Amino acid sequence: MHVEEWLQTIPAIWVYALVGAVIGLESLGIPLPGEIVLVSSALLAAKGVVDPVTVGVCASTGAIVGDSIGYLIGKKGGKPLFDRLGRRFPKHFGPEHIAKAESMFQRHGMWAVFFGRFVALLRILAGPLAGALRMPYWQFLVANVLGGIAWAGGTTAAVYYLGVVAEQWLKGFSWVGLVVAALFGITSTLWLRRRVAARAAGDVTADAVSARSA
Repeated sequence: MHVEEWLQTIPAIWVYALVGAVIGLESLGIPLPGEIVLVSSALLAAKGVVDPVTVGVCASTGAIVGDSIGYLIGKKGGKPLFDRLGRRFPKHFGPEHIAKAESMFQRHGMWAVFFGRFVALLRILAGPLAGALRMPYWQFLVANVLGGIAWAGGTTAAVYYLGVVAEQWLKGFSWVGLVVAALFGITSTLWLRRRVAARAAGDVTADAVSARSA
């Protein structure tokens, strides 16, 4: 059963709770399909099953609270925490992933937290890594709140309006709204991921050159 079809079978209040919980746990550092749940819920809102504003608020709250808890966990666990996670979840917390994310944080600080919200891997790492690197909490909080609202609210609004337009113009072909939303999400995610990867690779190269010349 598709995620959207499954969400249609449960009460609206549970959908809101699920959105907040899944995104919160993902932001805390647990690999979960937060973006899929958010897009599916926004499409349900376009069909009138749930309220789009409530979906956006729950998603933003989950993102902000989850990242904040992740920050505290990272601050307490430090670098050894990522060593343990790397052994258990090498696909998400491997040394290469951590090195790229750490390089971005050290060079870009708050911006890494803000834009990391739009990239799946950094969305999981942002909170714990910011805490482990001892980023000042007020800086993290500002970037976390702005990034969480921009990502969760922006994604909900974009997918919702795409779904509404698809419903209005293509009656009976609601799957088109899902295709358009999926293509939009995939394209934007791939673009952001390539930009982040290119920037991280450049940072790592610059660090290596600096180390050799030192």
